[in-house]
Amino acid sequence: MDNLYYKVKLYLEANSKTESEFDSNISLRNDSDGNGDYIKVWNVSGLAKPSDTQLNSYASNATKENNNSIIRQTRKASYGLIGDQLDLLYKDMLADKGDKTGEWFKKIKAVKDANAKE
Repeated sequence: MDNLYYKVKLYLEANSKTESEFDSNISLRNDSDGNGDYIKVWNVSGLAKPSDTQLNSYASNATKENNNSIIRQTRKASYGLIGDQLDLLYKDMLADKGDKTGEWFKKIKAVKDANAKE
């Protein structure tokens, strides 16, 4: 379902629409019947429901968007609680290490390096 979601998102963006259209105007489904994901409801004002060919033209970028979304979730979990991050920043500032030598920067950089986006 994720890949179809990102294909539709990219289709919307390419046609000057926003992801907020999903809220009440689009419904994606998978009936577990072997036919895969599909658009069940399409009520986007001023934009026709995309064909499979149109959606498939976004396949590689949709995969990239999906992968980057997973990476962002992994990073978020690895960063730790915001309070702990702020504590590290505070300690770095007290030690005059509010730059790349500080512990907060080192931790964030390590997480980003270990979970690079495409």
